Formats: sequence, structure tokens, C-alpha cells
Amino acid sequence: MPPFEPPAFAFSYDADAEIAAIRAWRDTQPGRAIPPKQNGRLLLASWNIANLGDRSQIRDEADVRLIAEVISWFDIVAVQEVKENLADWRRVQAHLPHGWDTVFSDQGGNDERMLFAFDSARVTRMELAGEIAVPPGSHRHVKLPGIGQKFRGFDRNPFAVAFEAGGWVLTVVNAHLYFGSESKRSVNRRALETYALGRWADLRRKRGWAYSPNVVAIGDLNMPKAEMGDAIFDALRKRGLEVPAHQSRIGTVITEGKHYDQLAFFPGDAGQAFVQKGVFDFDGAVFADLWQSRTPAEFDAFTRYHISDHRPIWAQFITG
Repeated sequence: MPPFEPPAFAFSYDADAEIAAIRAWRDTQPGRAIPPKQNGRLLLASWNIANLGDRSQIRDEADVRLIAEVISWFDIVAVQEVKENLADWRRVQAHLPHGWDTVFSDQGGNDERMLFAFDSARVTRMELAGEIAVPPGSHRHVKLPGIGQKFRGFDRNPFAVAFEAGGWVLTVVNAHLYFGSESKRSVNRRALETYALGRWADLRRKRGWAYSPNVVAIGDLNMPKAEMGDAIFDALRKRGLEVPAHQSRIGTVITEGKHYDQLAFFPGDAGQAFVQKGVFDFDGAVFADLWQSRTPAEFDAFTRYHISDHRPIWAQFITG
């Protein structure tokens, strides 16, 4: 998306105090609990960190410390909207604990990379890493009832990487699917991209030579509602992927109740390993002084510019 406008006012904050606030929010507020890292369990997360690296949306050092704090709670984090310029990601990475590593795609649509950050003390990155592209000869297979327009490929190719944790190997697909607008043509294009992702995952699990049949798709899928009847939700599930309910009704966008960010898997091995899922609304805990002194719109403008307009989504799986 285009970079957010900087807020029309100055506000500085103490990063240590804000980190303490989000930890307390995580540990004490109903529906916000994120389990600690433990043997035999995997914490997988996704976060669209808006325009990270865009020179028109500048993060302060306190901002990247807050972002790194949240990322450090998990084992693997799929990150969207990392720009071709990796300078801001390097600043975030510098604040992650020792042993954290990164793998990312090249620049795609909207000058974005798909990135994975992972705790190498907890998980091992395997050999498989690559973008998902549908060959032109297969575009004709990406079709949905009631949609006449043709699939032309992904705007931003999803990025698949295999990881091993506790002897369990899974392929995680980091996706930021097309949004466009609310026009019928944009919604149809988004539905076709979503179906293409589900179709790829279905074909992978059925192929005897697939690196791992355990596929988890995660990211900003631009899905307004995770319910039957939503065109994007239905397209994702058409080839068998399941979207588990999370433990609260918290949306994944700070200014709306939308559930754009999601994860999905098949009911086999990954489905059996699934434990729980949640959304962490960091914006409920940060910048209390700003909330008291400014309007909600001004608070949102500051938060989405300095941190993000999206909240992290996470899931826990049994690995052994």
C-alpha cells in the first residue's frame, strides 16, 4: 500500500515502558495470552508491518525495538510489506535475540519482499525455499463459478519455505494477496489469487515427490470476513484448506474489525497438530499517554505510521 502520512504532531515515548506495557497486556488481559516457547510446541506468526523500509514512512529506534519485541515471542514469523530497501528490517533484526535468522524473497509487486524471521535455536530452515508461480499454461485451471475474468498470475508471488521443529517438517507459505479495491473486478481478482494459492497447496500435498505434505498458508490474505459466503473465504477453502477460529473476535487491522490476516491448513497432519490461534492487539496497550491526550483518529494515525495498521496473528502447533 502507499506509505502512511506522518502524524501532524510530535510524540516521543520510552521504549522500555512500552515494552513492559505490551508484555503486561499479553500476560494479563483475557483473550490476549500468547503461550511461552516450549519444547514440543511451535509458535508460528504473521505480521504485515506496513511499508517497512519505505523512505516515506520512517521508524524511530524506539519503534523498531517495539516491533522486534513482539517478533521475539514466536518461533517463526512471516512478515509482509518489507520493501526492497532492507535497512529498516536490519534495524529490527539488530534488536532480536542472538540466533535469530532471516530468509526473504526478491522484490515483487508494490516493491515488496516476503520475509521469514525465525529463531534458529528452536527451528531449522530446510532446503526448500522459493516463490510460488502458476505457469501460464496452468492459468486456465484457476477459475471459479460466476467469475468470467481470467487469472493472470499473482501480483506478489507467495513465498514458500520449509522448516523443521522437533522432527516435524512443514512448508510455510507467506502470502500477501491482491487487494485493489472493493470493486467487483478487484474482489474477483482477489478470489482467483486465493483459489490459486489453495490449489497449489492441494496439488503439493497430493504429489508423491512433494518436499513436505504439511502446508500452512499464512499472511495478509485480504479476507474481510472469515465466514461462509465471503468470496475470499470460500475461494481459500474450495480445495480443502481449513481456517481455524481464533480465541477471540479481535480483528487484524487496528482501525477496522476486518480479518484480513489469516492462516489455513489441511485437516491432516498440520490440522491434527494445531492447538490454538490468536490475534495480538498491541494497540490496546501502547502509547497510553497519547490515547489520553489525542483523538482516536490521531492515535491510530501515529500507531499505523510508527508500528503498523495490522496486528500480528499467531498459531501454536504440536511438534512432538
